[in-house]
Amino acid sequence: MTAPEDAPRTDLAVVIVTWNNAEIIADALRSLLEDLAGSGLRCEVWLADSASDDHTVEIVRRDFDNVILLENETNIGFGAANNQALRQLGFANAARREKPTAVYLLNPDTVTQPGATRLLYDTLLSRSKIGVVGARLTFADGSFQHSAFRFPGLRQLWAELFPTPGRLIEGGFNGRYPRTLYAGALPFDVDFTLGATMMLRREAIEKTGLFDEDFFIYCEEVDWAWRIRKHGWRILCVPRAHVTHLGGGSTSQARPSSLIHLWKSRLLLYEKHFPAWKRQLARQLVILGMRRKMRNLKAEEAELRAACRAIIEMAEA
Repeated sequence: MTAPEDAPRTDLAVVIVTWNNAEIIADALRSLLEDLAGSGLRCEVWLADSASDDHTVEIVRRDFDNVILLENETNIGFGAANNQALRQLGFANAARREKPTAVYLLNPDTVTQPGATRLLYDTLLSRSKIGVVGARLTFADGSFQHSAFRFPGLRQLWAELFPTPGRLIEGGFNGRYPRTLYAGALPFDVDFTLGATMMLRREAIEKTGLFDEDFFIYCEEVDWAWRIRKHGWRILCVPRAHVTHLGGGSTSQARPSSLIHLWKSRLLLYEKHFPAWKRQLARQLVILGMRRKMRNLKAEEAELRAACRAIIEMAEA
């Protein structure tokens, strides 16, 4: 399926990035398309595949001919693959085509619950300064999942790397919002929504640019949200918009390398958004935390030990 150049403005363009998601992509697309069919919105669905070597592309091509498929010969990274679709939608070339009113970045490890997409769209457009909205997420068994967070700081870094009381892990000390907010009916302001469901207003994209492709994977949505907030836009979590998020569909496939990618992105995030004193302190905490982790690893966990050593070297650089 290709998008005609002279098509009227799309209300909503959905972008999904895949990498070896054959087992889950059909459920994600079916639930999304069913929800879009009843939304009353003029929609496009784009899928950018990052060189999957399973049957992801075959499934999409065979069963979802209403999805616009972008195939990459290599894994170009999450942010870059999203940007590929965003550029096709006109965000890098204003003369190419009418941009959609909103863009919805959706993970492949999701199942959209009825009405969620329209609720997100209506909330996004309900006030002129709302730039991003995200859904309330639950795990596959229906249990609670944090869907939005405060921007990362030294306290969150400490909580992840060193022993911390459970009540602090689940609270504001660790960047969490109260569960009572998710149980309510009203949208609430957050620093950033989890990248699994991130719907952006057209003007917010135009003002802040696209994903920073220096982030191969992880933290790219945090960086973008930080830039969006700095431009004065609000970011909201919408509890009535419910999406099931399985979690870790692609990144769990390569744990040691994922750990390296995670901390490389976090160090880059600190470099971009922390003042110099805070960057230095964050780097020291990462070094101490990784050394502690190495001491607790078993002898047979050699790959994880090597990953920790690589992270220490990045933090020391």
